[in-house]
Amino acid sequence: PARGSGDRAAPWTGAGACSKQSTYRPRSLGRAGLDIRLIRETPEKVRRDLQKRGAADKERLLDDVIRWDKEWRTTAVEADGLKKRRNEITRAIAEAKKAKRDTAALRKEAAGLPKKVEALDAKATDLGARVRNGLLRLPNLLHESVPVGKDDTENVEVAKWGTPKEPAFELKPHGELLEGLQLADFERARKIAGAGFVYMMGDLVRLDQALLAFALDHMVKVGFTPVFPPYMMHRDAYEGVTDLGDFETVMYKVDGEDLFLIATSEHPIGALYKDEIIDEGQLPLAFAGISACFRREIGGHGVDTKGLFRMHQFNKIEQFVFCRPEDSWTWHEKLRANGEAIYRALEIPYRVVNVCTGDIGTVAAKKYDIEAWYPRQGKYREVISCSNCTDYQARRLNIRAGKVGGDKFTPHTLNSTAMATSRGLVAILENYQNADGTVTVPKVLRPFMGGQETIRAGTPR
Repeated sequence: PARGSGDRAAPWTGAGACSKQSTYRPRSLGRAGLDIRLIRETPEKVRRDLQKRGAADKERLLDDVIRWDKEWRTTAVEADGLKKRRNEITRAIAEAKKAKRDTAALRKEAAGLPKKVEALDAKATDLGARVRNGLLRLPNLLHESVPVGKDDTENVEVAKWGTPKEPAFELKPHGELLEGLQLADFERARKIAGAGFVYMMGDLVRLDQALLAFALDHMVKVGFTPVFPPYMMHRDAYEGVTDLGDFETVMYKVDGEDLFLIATSEHPIGALYKDEIIDEGQLPLAFAGISACFRREIGGHGVDTKGLFRMHQFNKIEQFVFCRPEDSWTWHEKLRANGEAIYRALEIPYRVVNVCTGDIGTVAAKKYDIEAWYPRQGKYREVISCSNCTDYQARRLNIRAGKVGGDKFTPHTLNSTAMATSRGLVAILENYQNADGTVTVPKVLRPFMGGQETIRAGTPR
């Protein structure tokens, strides 16, 4: 990407875009999630969006941001006016001296200005910080096609593939199955690291790596560039990709360091061009991130207590795209199609849901979840999340695009799981489990496992 300068902002191009420019922009507020012009010019549009989310606390925050912004602009104008007056007095004193006129009154006025300017600048700085922090905490505007609902029970099914089959025998819980095959050790992992970790052994490791290799191979074939990102990020960068107020509780922080372990490769890839200008000729930029992921949240009961579905540590291939604003909705469908193609190739039934307003989170303007069928549980469960974040993340990260010396615009960012192996493994273990306790390897994965067709017991321990 080209590094450079340029302070002309492009019109906001996400859902509910505004068309006219603010009449006065005294100073830059710096990085922020929502464009402040949306709030200045169409506050009710933002309010209606928050009401769809059922976010009364964010409505109160919106009121605060509106008030702080008005005070900030008034204060900034007053401070700039005094600075202008200070310059005028300096010139007037010089002219008066040259003309041998009395400068006492001018000097007296000038003497009182520094403290007034300092006080106003301090007030403007404080108000600007409040506005900026408020903008970072307000969620993205939703696309008009997002269904209104309170929680995941009101997500709307938009597609389905495959026919779930009733198992011909009683399926074992996948954790019990793996222990019987001597391919996973949860107890020893608990002993040395606690719940939510596992020692994967033998063919389970090979199956995990086969899923990664297959998904990465698919992403490369459709034009994505593989990325192996840092596993840690500074707080400043992390605040650019997500609202830490919501997300920090599920993240691991390195004690005594300004570093967080990544929860997904979406985050370091999203921050790749932080504070930079991307040459618009390079767009779109499509990446396939491969990484371990670290999250404090784990399942509480039942299948998740001793299992792989929700772990503190798991492996994932992530799709991430930087693109022009006018192309982002096309890319959203492409990312969804990639995820569907992977689960169709695995021959695992799935459905796609349009995630409702009460379940969508902060950064996405629209999100699809792809949910695989889990026959032992008798239900669909989420394996892929696919989000269009419009300009929200790029604005928080101060990422722009354009030509050197030309107009700049804020690109859109999108992300989607390609394969989270923890959930993919469970889907395979339930859909491909055999009555004799073995597991059939999906055909598409066999080339990545040396042609192996069946997973049997590992080496006794």
